[in-house]
Amino acid sequence: MRKYGLGTDNVVDAKIVDSDCRILDRATMGEDVFRAVRGGGSFGIILSWKLKLVPVPRTVTVFTVLRKLEQGAVKILYKWQHIADKIDENLFMRVRALPRGSTISGERMVVTIYIALFLGGADQLLNVIDESFPELGLTKSDANEMSWIDSVVYMAGFPANTTPEILLQRKPTFRNAFKAKSNFLRNPIPESTIENLLKKLLEDDSPVIIFNPYGGEMSRIPESSTPFPHRKGVR
Repeated sequence: MRKYGLGTDNVVDAKIVDSDCRILDRATMGEDVFRAVRGGGSFGIILSWKLKLVPVPRTVTVFTVLRKLEQGAVKILYKWQHIADKIDENLFMRVRALPRGSTISGERMVVTIYIALFLGGADQLLNVIDESFPELGLTKSDANEMSWIDSVVYMAGFPANTTPEILLQRKPTFRNAFKAKSNFLRNPIPESTIENLLKKLLEDDSPVIIFNPYGGEMSRIPESSTPFPHRKGVR
């Protein structure tokens, strides 16, 4: 999303069936309805989308690295807030914070997991991280080069060595019910608050906090262009 925006930003046409059983495209539904269907709602049944294709390099790089509290997870996450929306827009790097059981003591502990996709090779990625986010401590062994379609499988959380054909099955990998809430930040969370927030995760059964960075193309698209207004200034 940082390189090319959201899916809704790249929709150029759609076909819907409205309440009068008419099949409409962008021209016949009108710009107001076309804008509305890109944001959801009960404006008709979507039959198809026409999307603008965007270029990606032959090789992309992904990584997943875990940092514990004793490894400086609080300070690393605090720094991430300051750079994640400003770093090279070819890099999308989200953070998951959650409790896990220790294999040594058996007690629960909080970990932060950095999951990233970079539109380029591993060497270029390491240069970007070393310049803007050395606190993460990323190494060459952490970076995995692959094709873009393989990275889709990777970022979707499928097991290692899963082939892209799994995407044709269109079956969800996560079937458990859950409750979620989204917040959009314009200012970094203070370091002390991050520490308290991470420790608070130990008080629930299976909580997860996911931090997604914006910036890049997300900041260049006007907030009135689509039904998704969280644009410039949102981290």
